[in-house]
Amino acid sequence: MNKGKISFGKIGLSLGKPKEPDQAPPAEPSNKEEKNEESAGFGSFGKFQHQKEQKQSEDEIAAMMGFSGFGKKAKEFDIDTLVEETRKSAIDRNKTNIEKMLTQQAENPKSSSSAETKREKSTATEEGDEDDDFVGPPLPPGMSIDKSGSAPVEEEEDNEDERRRMPLSHELVLEHGTKTVSGLAVDPSGSRLVSGGLDYDVRYWDFQGMDQSREAFRSFCPSDGYPINSVEYSCTGDKVLVVSGSQQAKVYDRDGIELFECVKGDMYLHDMAKTKGHIAGLTCGTWHPKDKEEFLTSARDGTCRIWHTSSPHCQRHVIKARASNGLKTQPITCAYSRDGILVACACDDGSIQMWDHRKTFVNVSINVRKAHDRGSETSGLMFSYDNKGFATRGGDDTLKLWDIRNTREAVHVANGLFNRFSMTDCVFSPNDQLVVTGTSLNKGESAGKLLMYNRNTWDVVKELEVGPSHVVKIVWHPRLNQLMVGCGDGKVRLLYDPKTSHNGAVLVAGKHNKRSKQAEVVVSQQIITPHALPMFREERHKSTRKLEERDRKDPVRSQQPDLPVGKAGSGGRVSAGGSTLSSYIIRNMGLRRKVQEEGDPREALLKFAKDAAENPYWVTPAYAKNQPKPIFQESQEQDSNNETKETDEPATKKVKSE
Repeated sequence: MNKGKISFGKIGLSLGKPKEPDQAPPAEPSNKEEKNEESAGFGSFGKFQHQKEQKQSEDEIAAMMGFSGFGKKAKEFDIDTLVEETRKSAIDRNKTNIEKMLTQQAENPKSSSSAETKREKSTATEEGDEDDDFVGPPLPPGMSIDKSGSAPVEEEEDNEDERRRMPLSHELVLEHGTKTVSGLAVDPSGSRLVSGGLDYDVRYWDFQGMDQSREAFRSFCPSDGYPINSVEYSCTGDKVLVVSGSQQAKVYDRDGIELFECVKGDMYLHDMAKTKGHIAGLTCGTWHPKDKEEFLTSARDGTCRIWHTSSPHCQRHVIKARASNGLKTQPITCAYSRDGILVACACDDGSIQMWDHRKTFVNVSINVRKAHDRGSETSGLMFSYDNKGFATRGGDDTLKLWDIRNTREAVHVANGLFNRFSMTDCVFSPNDQLVVTGTSLNKGESAGKLLMYNRNTWDVVKELEVGPSHVVKIVWHPRLNQLMVGCGDGKVRLLYDPKTSHNGAVLVAGKHNKRSKQAEVVVSQQIITPHALPMFREERHKSTRKLEERDRKDPVRSQQPDLPVGKAGSGGRVSAGGSTLSSYIIRNMGLRRKVQEEGDPREALLKFAKDAAENPYWVTPAYAKNQPKPIFQESQEQDSNNETKETDEPATKKVKSE
């Protein structure tokens, strides 16, 4: 039996493999009988003759149209030949670049030796030197390669790019007060600014609602008699931490409404870990960069305390700062790292101490003992955005950059930066390439300076004079790309560039003062009745000036005071009684209730006794029935002859006879 074929009489079905396109067609049957068998009866399940003719016509049309090869065998590529062709084209292109370079150097004979070395390196790569690191076409003149040879760097162009990114072209001034601005903060969105000063006040500024008048929409005094040391927004911008010189920090919402106040500790306890709060003046405060409910405060009682907004009646953790001799030292400023893992503080003994937030705050993780001079107040401590370094602004007139992986010695140090305040800032630029700080006015200087150092080379990229006063607080907002500077003259100066800065001061500078519409005062409501009779019709005034003049003459509508009674024309109604109200009252009371002091007052009262006895009205009729008759005792005295004598003296005054 044949496999793959089923036959029913003259009907057959082939179940074998399909015919491949390259296979030759089967040979025609030799016998006529086989052909007749295929065409007889129902025929076969194969192709009919007209279908074959139709297919041949379609193939001819496809060949004529040019797409007869679709669906056939794919085109084959030789990879080796393609690689060889690309290598040859690259060599030819490199040769053309070298020829152009040679022609340019022939025109400019003043070529540096560095260009020759670059050309030699480029020719070496052309010859196929695999040991050379330089790959590609030669560099244009003026470009230099760093020592590692990894990428070309041009320092001058980089410095120019840095200067272009600095928002220093325009300035906008906000009037906080008359004293130094010691606290400055901007919310994460960049829509509001909070400033605090040594005048005890905190002011809220809204950039979107501010016009050219540049006035704060809210101002208040958190702690009367205590200067503001620090203000800061939370990571979400819904709360503001205000740290004054008192023992209690306060938290406000973004509209300036007080939410709560931290508790004050017990000053009679020796162990600071046993108290519920600080017992000495606060020095600094900051929010956690990731947790919007946690904040940190430092005080002169030698502790840093971590608080939570859900429990302001007691702190969560107490951190004790210790000096090298084991005694307590006072933290001047405190800060979190950018990821919130480290809690750091700078103390008055010149040390910088850091603790790991994931562990108990007993042992110090990082301790830099002699970071600054002993006895100086380190005013600023700021971590970089990459958490690999931090900068400190010391009271010893220095700015130091540290590597957090090796704190034995500072990476860079800048000296001669005069500092008068214990809250002078140092910040990093948003691209983490610059370190910015400010200086105070020294003798002979007329303006405070803003200094910007390159983090890698420690070169002064920019030195800018900011107003005729000290530069204390600095905020470089990464979203607005604007610098907010708090100065010693009570002004907040906003530095920006309209090309690179967004919103913030740019919105305020583009607004104009609103014209104040003076509303005309309508004294009385006027009812207009055009069809009323003339006797009932009110006179219509086009302006209120005449109406105001008429009301001014009316003493009732203008509430005119009473005219003086006397002819002198001074003193008003009290001129008759005296020059003052008290003298007038005293004289009138004396005239009304004048009592004749001449004569016996007893006789003056007995004048009414006869009238009271004859015409009783109040008391006598009520007690007439049950009131006893009064009997008065008469004083008598016996003489030697047993005779009584009436005396006027009472019995207590009698002298006993012997």
